[in-house]
Amino acid sequence: QVQVVESGGGLVQPGGSLRLSCAASGTISSVHYTNWYRQAPGKERELVAGIISAGTTVYIDSVKGRFTISRDNARNMVYLQMNSLKPEDTAVYYCNAMIENENSRKAYWGQGTQVTVSS
Repeated sequence: QVQVVESGGGLVQPGGSLRLSCAASGTISSVHYTNWYRQAPGKERELVAGIISAGTTVYIDSVKGRFTISRDNARNMVYLQMNSLKPEDTAVYYCNAMIENENSRKAYWGQGTQVTVSS
């Protein structure tokens, strides 16, 4: 049974920082990629940042220079360091990982973690 769980969300003032964590557990042979998505109220879910097994990263323009995605392969962890946060970063942040084990290769979603940027 594979699970993906996010943590690290919370309330922060504009200009502040948060570090989100995404933990994958269970029977895992490899994690091919991990993405962070977010969904604000009344808006569609959007891809924020992603990292593939080779280490290549991608970001949407609005977070470039402020957010950094990184990973710890040995622990099956991916992090999203968010600096210089803005009110428009307020959303539920979701982790999405493509995980392979002996039985399957499929994408898993976490339950989401709320990030609120407000003074």
